[in-house]
Order: sequence, then structure tokens, then C-alpha cells
Amino acid sequence: MKYILVLYYSRHGSTSEMARQIARGIEEQNSIEAKVRTVPPVSTVCESTESSIPNSGAPYATLDDLRHCSGLALGSPSHFGNMAAPLKYFLDCTSSVWLAGDLTEKPAAVFTSASSMHGGHETTLTSMMLPLLHHGMMILGLPYSEVTLLHTKTGGTPYGPSHLAGVENNSSLSKDEQLLCQSMGRRLANAAVKLRA
Repeated sequence: MKYILVLYYSRHGSTSEMARQIARGIEEQNSIEAKVRTVPPVSTVCESTESSIPNSGAPYATLDDLRHCSGLALGSPSHFGNMAAPLKYFLDCTSSVWLAGDLTEKPAAVFTSASSMHGGHETTLTSMMLPLLHHGMMILGLPYSEVTLLHTKTGGTPYGPSHLAGVENNSSLSKDEQLLCQSMGRRLANAAVKLRA
């Protein structure tokens, strides 16, 4: 079964919930499935290591998960208007995938969460697009034909889904944010199926 890799880093749970909603949208397309994966945190202590399987949540991604996907949804919380270091670290280790051209001409989308309305949603999304463009991926956004994008009072951008997590990072995804994540998943799955055909 072909799959779309939903790859994310999440510190407080918002980005992981977005990943689940995107996976839900992907799996509405019968001929493709979602494979949800995360990356381990980056340690400030050189001797610290993570076990190969996390205690909870999605399994850690491997380069083979990336190499063999039919499409990619990439998500991160906004850290000063940029993707989080653990996700950047994982992407920095994908040279072998890049050299082989394994992601060339595959569709990709990005998603993010931030604690404030002006917390860097759009710059975080564009920071995640840059390595995907170097990999030769085709970036999908959310068109304004997705009417929820016109009316949302919480997250949502044409660059990809976003979530307003709140200052304490405890706000659940709004209904609009859930719908936009699911829409992104559907759009990504449909693109992957059409490109494969």
C-alpha cells in the first residue's frame, strides 16, 4: 500500500493533533494510507541518547520512511518564526535521500502551531518549504476555494494549516483548524494518487 508520510515534531501536543487530523484527511482517499511519524528531541547534553522507540505517540521516522513515501506532510511548532531544531536536525541528515532524488516530483505540504496569532505561523511554514524545494518536491498550499480559510478566526493560512495554541499551549484545535488540516490531507492524497497515475 502506498503511503503519505506525516512527519512532525511536537512539544506540547498541538502539532501531533494536527498530524492526526491531516492523516484523517489522507485516509479518506481509499488507495493511499497515512504513515504518522515523529522525530526525537535534540539534547543539549552530548552524552544523552533516546531509545529507538518513544515511550508514547508516533514511532520515530527513518530515512526509509521518507525515501519510500508517495508524499509528505511536514509539521513543526513555531520556534521564533522557524521550524523546531529536532525537525531541522532530521532534515539535515537527509543528504542520501537528496542525492538519490528519492523525493523528486512528489507532493508535499507543511503545517504548524504557535502560541500567539503573530507567533510566526507563516515564516515557520516557509522555513519548512525550503529543504523540500531542494529535494525537488512539489509544494501544495490551501487554496481560498477552501471556504473555511476565508472565515477562520483561529489558525489557517494559504501556505498550509496552522493552529493558535494559546500562551499556555493548551488550546484545542478549533473546528476550523481541524477542517483545514483534513482538507490539506485530502489535497495531498489526491495529488499523490494523480501523480502516481
